[in-house]
Amino acid sequence: MTEPVRARTRPGGMIRAAGAVVWRGEESAPEIAVVHRPKYGDWSLPKGKLKRGEHVIAGALREVAEETGATVVLGRALPPAHYMKGGRLKRVDYWVARAVAEGAPTAADEVDEVAWLPPEEAWRRLTYEQDAELLRSLFRSPSGAPLATVPLVLVRHGVAGSRDAWEGDDDLRPLDGTGRAQAGRLADALAGYRPVELVSSPSLRCVQTLEPYAGRADLEIRREPLLSESRHDPAETLRVASAVLESGAPAALCSHGKVLPGLIAGLVGGPDEVRLDKGAFLVVHRAGGRIVAADRYPA
Repeated sequence: MTEPVRARTRPGGMIRAAGAVVWRGEESAPEIAVVHRPKYGDWSLPKGKLKRGEHVIAGALREVAEETGATVVLGRALPPAHYMKGGRLKRVDYWVARAVAEGAPTAADEVDEVAWLPPEEAWRRLTYEQDAELLRSLFRSPSGAPLATVPLVLVRHGVAGSRDAWEGDDDLRPLDGTGRAQAGRLADALAGYRPVELVSSPSLRCVQTLEPYAGRADLEIRREPLLSESRHDPAETLRVASAVLESGAPAALCSHGKVLPGLIAGLVGGPDEVRLDKGAFLVVHRAGGRIVAADRYPA
């Protein structure tokens, strides 16, 4: 299970960047986007530094759009690159990303040419061996991991204050200021996966966690009592989540810290030990009737 982390920029700390292996066309014969940067005179995968406080997924989407002009849907995460830059460690997180719309790059001062090439030609064109090796590894994967996957995003609701301090029905406890900010960042990240089905525990804090994305995407949120703390039954809750996963549509599901570990174990396999902090999420990728990856992200 891969686990990229959201950047928290500090003076003198690690430099954080994000990008993608962007592909278009048929999965059996894809073309890969590589960009020419006149400042450095090199050919690179599209990537760039994150803005302060920017979620790493949002940063990847922005940088890809600026450098290639492409709007993309993210697939599974790829191994991050690490190297020294100006005496500081730099980490670049990458994803497989499918181009769903194309336009002109907006970072004209950074990129003066975008080339769409077959994989073998793309890795020969790339200037840096680290970029080329990432691309070669992707297309020479012994597991035959696919480029196109369908995501199910499992979300733990955002911060909602103290349970002990809340008077009244706990299902009506709302997100606090921190939780509302987490819900906004979640909406930025969910834009990378474009879920078209949203399912939530009926608890207000869970519904509110998905509302910013639902509003942007003009989607309804389906309330599912089996995802709540009071009504969930391990076997029946797993049945509900499995049906969403197997529907073939990108989806997001929001529930509670007491429900999600068993649900994740049932979907992904392994022991009941994958726990998400409030506002965090796990993206389960499915292709060809099987789960091929699971990527975990903090709030």
